[in-house]
Amino acid sequence: MQDVYLRSDCRMCGGRELERVMTLTSTPPGNNFLKKEEIGNEEVSYPLDLYFCNNCYHIQLGHVVDPKILYQNSYSYLTGTSAYFVKHLRDYAADMARRFELKPGMFVADIGSNDGTCLRGFQELGMNVLGVDPATEIAQNATNAGIETIADFFSYNLSVKLKEKYGPVQFITSHNACAHIDQLDDVIRGVSHWLDDNGVFVLEVGYFVDVYSNLFFDTIYHEHVDFHTVGPFKKLFERTGMELIAVERISPQGGSIRVMAQKIGGPHQIDNSVAELLKLESDLHFDKAATFADFGKKIDSLGKLLRTLIQSLKANGESIAAYGAPTKATTLLTHFGIGAESIDFTVEDNLLKQGLYMPLSHIPVLPTEELYKQQPDYVLILAWNFAKPIMEMHNKYAENGGRFILPMPIPKII
Repeated sequence: MQDVYLRSDCRMCGGRELERVMTLTSTPPGNNFLKKEEIGNEEVSYPLDLYFCNNCYHIQLGHVVDPKILYQNSYSYLTGTSAYFVKHLRDYAADMARRFELKPGMFVADIGSNDGTCLRGFQELGMNVLGVDPATEIAQNATNAGIETIADFFSYNLSVKLKEKYGPVQFITSHNACAHIDQLDDVIRGVSHWLDDNGVFVLEVGYFVDVYSNLFFDTIYHEHVDFHTVGPFKKLFERTGMELIAVERISPQGGSIRVMAQKIGGPHQIDNSVAELLKLESDLHFDKAATFADFGKKIDSLGKLLRTLIQSLKANGESIAAYGAPTKATTLLTHFGIGAESIDFTVEDNLLKQGLYMPLSHIPVLPTEELYKQQPDYVLILAWNFAKPIMEMHNKYAENGGRFILPMPIPKII
């Protein structure tokens, strides 16, 4: 595969009735953090164009960057660095075990298992677990920590090998990975093959209804090649031998959906949640390309508001730092033209990112304690999906006179 290619068919239905509806500023991969000596080197940027499928109404990224560039060497996201996500996934394991009567000794697999945080919850309930994740170093560390992890991209061919070696799986899960997969059709066929006839597949992924409603446009970046709604999922499952049984709206990532499926004719009944969300999407006109072109105009207005706020504070001599160096921050900072001239530094809990510099903006990434050592006047929360726990955790910063800035849906000072 070349470094990048333009996809001409829909990942969900295979149709070729794609229409470009939005263009964001090109960026390097959002996790391509730089060492100090690398600043000044060329940073290769790739297009960020959104396309709408006029056949099944799916929204997807047009240009696809080679996954090996994105994941196998430079990927630095770790689930376990977020106390919020650790709790979410532990609660998730207990909830799924109750809902689908998962018992000790059953086999649970996770696609895009990262550092094994999710599987550890099932393991603690007495189940046998196996992770699959392409990030080589992260997968090896998870295995060393007691969560066996296959360092590879999940696919139908891999599912055949895994089923031969480990047997069928009673429960397959995936968290925020199905937005990252270019060959999604192949992955779901692999799930269907590996899954026990009475088994369940549950995925969690950001819900584009929430992205649209709250202007969370920065979730559009190269790792995210799909932006999901329920309608296209229903069609995808149907043509890969599976069926939707329930969809639940949940809070992570600023708004996500928990999508539950089984093989066609499986033991679980389809509940009303599927029809309810299909109606919501219809009411929002998610079946029309013009809806998403209008979304782009709203993003441009948001950018003007945020830049005006930051420029006003800097003109008054105020110091501004940021909190978090998530992948999505590269999209926000680049598209809005905000860089190190405005943001002095950002603090980050993830040790893998500390001491590095953000792509293009070259904002230094420092340990969290720098928030108190330097006590900036304002902190722009780039990891806005964790804004509430961040502000609660750093109430002392606010007590010392610091103030937080939330960038969206309307920039505001807390």
